[in-house]
Amino acid sequence: MNTFQDLGLNQDLLQAINDLGFVTPSDVQQKTIPTLLQQETDLVALAQTGTGKTAAFGFPMLQKIDVDSRTTQGLILSPTRELCLQITNEMQLYGKYLKGLNVTAIYGGASITDQASKVKKGAQIIVATPGRMKDMISRRLVDITKIEYCVLDEADEMLNMGFYEDITDILSHTPEDKSTWLFSATMPQEVATIAKKFMHQPVEITVGTKNQGSDQVSHEYYLVNARDRYSALKRLADANPDIFSVVFCRTKRDTQKIAEQLIEDGYNAAALHGDLSQNQRDLVMKSFRNKQIQMLVATDVAARGIDVDDITHVINYQLPDEIETYTHRSGRTGRAGKTGVSMVIISKSEQRKIKSIERIIKKEFIKKDIPNGMEICEVQLMSLANKVHNTEINHEIDGYLDNINELFEDTSKEELIKKFFSVEFTRFFNYYQKAADLNVSGDDRSDRSERGASQGSGNSTRYFINVGKRDGFSWTSLKDFLRECLQMGRDDIFKVDVMDSFSFFNTETSDMPKVLEFFTDFKHEGRFVNVEVSEDKGKQHSRGRSKGKDRGKRKESTGNFFDASKRDKRSDKSSKKDKRKSKSGLERPRRSRR
Repeated sequence: MNTFQDLGLNQDLLQAINDLGFVTPSDVQQKTIPTLLQQETDLVALAQTGTGKTAAFGFPMLQKIDVDSRTTQGLILSPTRELCLQITNEMQLYGKYLKGLNVTAIYGGASITDQASKVKKGAQIIVATPGRMKDMISRRLVDITKIEYCVLDEADEMLNMGFYEDITDILSHTPEDKSTWLFSATMPQEVATIAKKFMHQPVEITVGTKNQGSDQVSHEYYLVNARDRYSALKRLADANPDIFSVVFCRTKRDTQKIAEQLIEDGYNAAALHGDLSQNQRDLVMKSFRNKQIQMLVATDVAARGIDVDDITHVINYQLPDEIETYTHRSGRTGRAGKTGVSMVIISKSEQRKIKSIERIIKKEFIKKDIPNGMEICEVQLMSLANKVHNTEINHEIDGYLDNINELFEDTSKEELIKKFFSVEFTRFFNYYQKAADLNVSGDDRSDRSERGASQGSGNSTRYFINVGKRDGFSWTSLKDFLRECLQMGRDDIFKVDVMDSFSFFNTETSDMPKVLEFFTDFKHEGRFVNVEVSEDKGKQHSRGRSKGKDRGKRKESTGNFFDASKRDKRSDKSSKKDKRKSKSGLERPRRSRR
């Protein structure tokens, strides 16, 4: 099958397909559409994000429903508001020649009264997020007791977001003899459970291999010290001047922090996370789709439902906790037949995760080096040269040429070119000429021996922190908390000892300024968390021993940890630091707003 005509679609749908410019159906569409048109069946389809799943279930549903009836016959559940609106828009475009078709979107953050009114007018198809749908069912504002088709789109994402109970509750209000079509990019156990519980002998369609990554996406990883992660991110952006990317972080706090740093350093960036209001999310996504934002820094939950075909890069600033989540991240690029790149910035302690991801997605990662300063300068120079070469002449400039020619009448062509390009080149050259090499060796054994030597030689600093067992921390959870806050690797924080109301930990001495600066006026769950250098510097403590000794040292060395004057002094010092200074002491060049 090479054309949509071969799939068995009616003329109204084929006309809409022609208007949309679709020519050849994707693999998932070729396998799914004829199956759903020819029989009433449950179906499980596994295919990567961006492979055309909406059309795969949308066209069969539109052809099978009765548009002359005002009864709700089709329900499509999707994980996010953005995806809900996207599906609704696409379904309306597919059914533009179906007279009387009403596809209604139901989602949170909008007037429930207006949505109920649209449903009451006769919505044959409802596209909904689980939370709002469950709310409207409980208020008896919708009736799905007679639906014939139910689609669970991005089922794995809905379950990852904690919608299992909502989905099961919604499905309990639907007829048992309906056809259920489940579409998912991965097949974790939770999705298999849903299929087994609510579906009867479903037809299974798999495009590629279960959980496999898209063939349109190449995968790269960059090995750096944890403290150099942000510098590595900036270099990757500078080495790709036309980058249009999503940068993934694990937490909302990191997302906001990295976005603010990028903006301060002159990049066109913005944050997308759950603490934003719906209006803020809409503004950010509108700017991103219009390419006013080149780097969208997002959490995994907030990024679900992003459907922008031209994303060139996905950058994993931090790897996700669940390996399957990486499949969703990388699926944001390489869409609609285009190629994309998924980059991962990791520290040595995370190398083993790359192998685990490779086994899941059936794709090999290529280890690449963070480009050095002169390589970036060359890339930026040639990018500017190509833009100038391809720029169309605006003849409104003609009236000013005499004055310009007079100014440069004694300048040769070669000298003029040098002067012109030096304006941009000098900014990057001054910043990068003394830039350090951020790449580190991937030899785990040498890494362990070096780290063991440094820890054993006393080249570490011990800290006091005013949280402990009473705050719910164990030594493992405190270590994870510190790693996440400080963006350090697993082995960068060690000798963690947790007492009832306070704790101790060590880092390499070179990390001390970073640790103290981060925990200046830092609050966790509304309480100040204070970290100070303990007088017991670098001495080894086994867990559960020397508690009294540590407590005594703490009292002698630092006094009251709520001493506001100490915090104020450290805050004053840190506020004077120029955050746009590189390691060489040079100010980073402000990027031109593109």
